[in-house]
Amino acid sequence: QVQLVESGGGLVQAGGSLRLSCAASGRTFSDYVLGWFRQAPGKEREFVAAIRWNGGWTNTAESVKGRFTISRDNAKNTMYLQMNSLEPEDTAVYYCAADSRITIATMKGLVEYDYWGQGTQVTVSS
Repeated sequence: QVQLVESGGGLVQAGGSLRLSCAASGRTFSDYVLGWFRQAPGKEREFVAAIRWNGGWTNTAESVKGRFTISRDNAKNTMYLQMNSLEPEDTAVYYCAADSRITIATMKGLVEYDYWGQGTQVTVSS
């Protein structure tokens, strides 16, 4: 069974940085796509970024492009989201997700991912 555990969230001032981690376990992820999503209070969950584990293509939402960077460490089976120049609008619960059937065409769709972590809270103060 796939398990995803996020960490690294917290409270930061606007302009600051955080690095989120998603530790993945339960199977080999070479054919998987892993993604980051976020959900702000009163809003729908939205796509942030995704990475193909083997082959390494990445994609980042326009709203965070240039500020957020997604990466992975194969040896540690961990995905990261480096978040710089944080804004109060980035305040949300951040979730990692995984699935083996995701393509570039489908990676932004929540329903495409079978496995989800519990989320980690990121709060950006102004």
